[in-house]
Amino acid sequence: MSPYEARQYDEQFSNIEPEQEPKPKSSEWLLFLGGVAFTFFIALLGFFLAKLPGFNQVGLLASAILIAILYRQLFDYPEKIRSGIDFSAKKILRLAIILYGLKLNIGIVISDGLGLLIRDVGVIIFAILLTLWLAKRFKADKNISLLLGVGTGVCGAAAIAAVAPIVKAKDEDTALSVGIIALVGTIFAITYTILRPILPMADVEYGIWSGISLHEIAHVALAAAPGGEDALAMGLLAKLGRVFLLVPLCFILMYWMKRKSDGKESAQSKVPFPYFLIGFIVMSILGSYVFGASIPVPDGFMDGVATFSTWCLTAAMVGLGLNVNLKDVRTKALRPLFAMGITSILLSIITFFII
Repeated sequence: MSPYEARQYDEQFSNIEPEQEPKPKSSEWLLFLGGVAFTFFIALLGFFLAKLPGFNQVGLLASAILIAILYRQLFDYPEKIRSGIDFSAKKILRLAIILYGLKLNIGIVISDGLGLLIRDVGVIIFAILLTLWLAKRFKADKNISLLLGVGTGVCGAAAIAAVAPIVKAKDEDTALSVGIIALVGTIFAITYTILRPILPMADVEYGIWSGISLHEIAHVALAAAPGGEDALAMGLLAKLGRVFLLVPLCFILMYWMKRKSDGKESAQSKVPFPYFLIGFIVMSILGSYVFGASIPVPDGFMDGVATFSTWCLTAAMVGLGLNVNLKDVRTKALRPLFAMGITSILLSIITFFII
C-alpha cells in the first residue's frame, strides 16, 4: 500500500466511533428512581411554597405545577431521568385517582344527596357543553377546553386527570388545565367567602351553593367553612355527588371517542379502557361500606391515605408540568381560560337562583 493509500485508509476509518456498550441496568434503574424522586422533591418545594402568604390560598397542586413549569423554562426538560418522570405523570397519577375513591362515601350520596345528585347532573352537562360552545366561538383549543369544562363541572384536577387519557390529551395540555382550574377555583372560593356576609342565604343553602358550583373539594371546603358546620357538611355532600358522577362521565366519553374513531381503527385511534376507574370504584366501596364498618381501621388511617393520595397527585402534576412550554401558553391556554371563566361565572349565578 502506497503512503497516499494508507493516508486515505486512515482518514476513512478514523471517524468511525466504536460501538457504544449498552448502559448497565442498574444505571437505568437509578435514573428511573431519580426521576420519580425528582417529581416528589418538586412536590415538596410546592408544599413549602404553599405555606407562604398568597400562595397558601392557591394550594399545593398549583404551587408545585408553577415550580415545575418554571424549572422547565430555566433548565429545560431533564431528559436523563425522563423514564421516572413519565412514570409519575402516568402510573402514579392513576394510583392517586384510585386512592381518591376513598373520599367518596357512596351510601351518603345515595341516601342523603339524591336531590342534590340531580342538580349535580345538570351542573356537569351545563359546564361541559357551555365551555365547548364558547371555545368554538373563541376558536380556542378544543382539548384544553374540554378538560376545563370537565374540571369545572365535576371535581377539578382529579376529573381532568381521569379524563385526559380517555380523550388522548397531551401531557402539557393536562398540566395547563390543572393549573388553570386550581387558580380560577381559588379565586372563586375566596370571592365566595367575601360575599358570604352580604348574601341573603341560610347557612345550609350557602353550603349547597358552594358544593354544586365550585371546582375542587378543597375550594368547597374553603368557601363553605365560614357558613359553619352545617354549611360545610352540605357543601361537601353536594360536591361528593359530582365526584360520584365522574365514573359514568368517563364511560360516556369513552363511548363518544369510540364513535369518533369508528371507520379508522388503528393502534393510535383505539380508546384505552380506563382500568384505574375500576380501582376508583373498588376504593369507593371499601371506604363506604368496609373500612370502619365491617373492618375496623386505626385512627387516622383514612386521613393518612388521603394525604398520601394528595402527594401522589401532586408528584404526577409535577411530571405533567415539566412538559409545559410557556411559549405555547399564550396561544393555547388564554382562549380556553376565557371560555372556562365565563362558564364558571354563569354557573355561580344560575346555581345561586336554583338553590
